Amino acid sequence: MTVFVLVAGAFTGPHVWRDTVARLTVEGTEVHTVALTGLGKRPEVPGKAIDLETHIADVLAVIDSVREQAGREIVLVGHDYGIHPVLGAADRRAESIARIVYLDAGMPRDGVPALAAVPDRRLRKELSERAAGSGERVAAGELPPPARDEWSLWGSTAGLSEAALAAPQPLGTLLQPLRLTDAVAAVPVTGVLCTGNGPGMEMLQMMVDVGDPALRALAEARVPFLELPTGLWPMQSCPDMLADVLIEAASGGGRRLTFGGTDRPPAHLRPFLLDVPERPRERTGNTDLYLPDGPGPHPAVVFVHGGPVPAGARPTPRDWPTLTGYARHVAELGVVGVTLDHRLHAVTDYETAAADLAYAVERVRADPRVDAGRIALWFFSGGGPLTADWLAAPPTWLHCVAANYPILSPLPGWGMVDTRFHPVRALAHAGQLPVVLVRAGRESGEIAATVEEFLTEARRCGANVEIIDVPDGRHGFETLDPTDEAREAVHRAVGSVLARLKAKGP
Repeated sequence: MTVFVLVAGAFTGPHVWRDTVARLTVEGTEVHTVALTGLGKRPEVPGKAIDLETHIADVLAVIDSVREQAGREIVLVGHDYGIHPVLGAADRRAESIARIVYLDAGMPRDGVPALAAVPDRRLRKELSERAAGSGERVAAGELPPPARDEWSLWGSTAGLSEAALAAPQPLGTLLQPLRLTDAVAAVPVTGVLCTGNGPGMEMLQMMVDVGDPALRALAEARVPFLELPTGLWPMQSCPDMLADVLIEAASGGGRRLTFGGTDRPPAHLRPFLLDVPERPRERTGNTDLYLPDGPGPHPAVVFVHGGPVPAGARPTPRDWPTLTGYARHVAELGVVGVTLDHRLHAVTDYETAAADLAYAVERVRADPRVDAGRIALWFFSGGGPLTADWLAAPPTWLHCVAANYPILSPLPGWGMVDTRFHPVRALAHAGQLPVVLVRAGRESGEIAATVEEFLTEARRCGANVEIIDVPDGRHGFETLDPTDEAREAVHRAVGSVLARLKAKGP
């Protein structure tokens, strides 16, 4: 018999599982929800500091009460922060655990505290500094639950009508490092992805293909994944769907990431959807130029790749078929095509990537074969947040900003709420700078939400935004979906950008 042991995330307790438990019980499974000390359970010793070991002991107590009865397969479900005590307990009872389910949770490592997974960077920094200076006094304190309008700082609230009942999170549970041996590595695992709060399978596969080491390890381990189209709290937003997914997870069901073992190239290295003739390139530093025929000076389009892309990815983005395909295509049409590599290796690297881009643009404008007064910037995917600087203060020589399937506001798990890399907030300052936005109809929910937020702001402030849709296109459709519809969209987008570059006047 399958026995589920459910451990909730930060600030929440057993009550959040109520509806999911009811559905699982109807389906004939046994369910136990863990009351973590301070989050549904009173401390055994009043006044004693509550830390991660306390919560691990809470989970162990439930496991031990269940495993006393033979014939039961224990499935531990760790939601968000809850994966930390789940892993700590499973490491000590590995022989008793049939499977661990990561419910929209990160991948904790030995020696790393849960604080490292807190999305809000300012809070992480503040607590780290306080812990370094105050030690035990901080560990004995509490972190108040988010205010009603602050839950989104911790994850997407998609599907929620109101915040769940919440309790303060004991600080020691976030500050104490998780300690693991190799025992837990033998326990089968399944990941459940909430696609309103983070990437789905297609996006994870792309990240595997470009070389993300942690995800490649999951692909090699054949870890199955399941998806839920909701935010961070599926037990509140879609409890019945969650119950069904947990039952499937317990049986080992789900899709698996792939790595190697096939002759087909990964999605980002497949051919560009247009048959574009080869052209010579000139490579200087992090920048490649594809020059048109004729003496010039010519307008230029700088193509800015997305990310994050692991530092060791090969080939680097400026050699990916989508980027080189666009650059060669515009060069064929009389405009300098520029590709570059920037150092967006993690979501903490946007400042570095922005500096790389600004430096490359100035080098391009200084080239005598380039018309320095006629430049367009074209962004892709995770490069979208880099548009913010150019929208906030458009230089006179910038004639157009284009973006394909872009991220246009920080995603819920990034912890970048008060950041300059927020195109939605920057758009009001763009004036009538033309923006060409190419939307993929089969976009992931989390990215599509940022695009809709951007378009809502565009309507509010009267921004000059042209939308080109690829209804059946996916994120990265230029190499994934070589359809007539997608080719037509590329021709329209290129034509629109070049028309603005070649138009008379400033």
